[in-house]
Amino acid sequence: MRFIIYGAGGIGATIGARLHQAGSEVMLIARGEHGRVLQQRGLRFVAPDGEFELSIPCVSHPDEIGWREDDVVLLAMKSQHTITALADLERTAPAMLPVVCAQNGVANERMALRRRSRVYGMVVNLPALHLNPGEVVTHAAGTGGILDVGCYPDGTDEVTHAIAEHISRAGFSVRSETDVMRWKYAKLLMNLGNALQAAVTPEQLDPQLEPDAGAAEVGRRLRREGLACFAAADIACASRDEVIERHENTYRMADIAGWPRTGGSSWQSVQRGTGDIETDFLNGEISLLGGLYRIATPANRVCQQLAARMIRERLPVGSFTGDQILELIEQHATHWAAVL
Repeated sequence: MRFIIYGAGGIGATIGARLHQAGSEVMLIARGEHGRVLQQRGLRFVAPDGEFELSIPCVSHPDEIGWREDDVVLLAMKSQHTITALADLERTAPAMLPVVCAQNGVANERMALRRRSRVYGMVVNLPALHLNPGEVVTHAAGTGGILDVGCYPDGTDEVTHAIAEHISRAGFSVRSETDVMRWKYAKLLMNLGNALQAAVTPEQLDPQLEPDAGAAEVGRRLRREGLACFAAADIACASRDEVIERHENTYRMADIAGWPRTGGSSWQSVQRGTGDIETDFLNGEISLLGGLYRIATPANRVCQQLAARMIRERLPVGSFTGDQILELIEQHATHWAAVL
């Protein structure tokens, strides 16, 4: 099995690096300056167990690949780029190529199934930092992270078992899950705070640093709205206790000298000035469900709007306080009540 990692950013390059180190065959697809550096100098991969210069084959577009029957594609780009990636694959890749959505959110699998016959979901719990071209950092120690995989919409097959074998050999905790979307909806709940983290800075949410009480309240409201929407839509979601149990004895966060831990994927999008952000497929998923089932979702709507504003106006991370966001949520809630 050869792994084609489409979107070799923080998550994709970390998975590709560990697979490569474990002896699996890997090819990366990356564009822009990051892709040029990967092709010319290779990947600088920094982890608790060392710093590595890895020469992993890399192309800038799927049409540069000589496709094989044993290929499997891991989509690892942000959800807003999935449609373009799928269109590129449709023009160049074999029709029966397995496509694994190793992405946050729950919309990618539906997008993929419109164009591909063999679609898989992967739950990604993996700390990764990508701020500079050609360079990726992970602070995960013990295991590389959690990467559970299953058929979409449900079930397992020989592909999920083969992927799980390779991923496990690469040092990750992995299960071949019969109901992978149930776990991806649980991960979505966790990711509802991504935009908030970028808006107020990670430090304001750190319980060890006396976090901003307003920001903590926003976080609670985000989750409550998500759960209310799941209940209204009859969406199955792994419980908090199940998630805690799944994370036990897997990876832990380790300090790396010279590489401080920062924020997650949305924080990094704002910090890097990428010009786009994934919030429409995270908080936006709850906003969508709220609209469909007439559930008030002011916290998720406001965080979605703030993330778009930060990108549009190029605001720096930490531009807001929790209390400011709470005030905006109350204003939106009043408007929503008037609409109802």
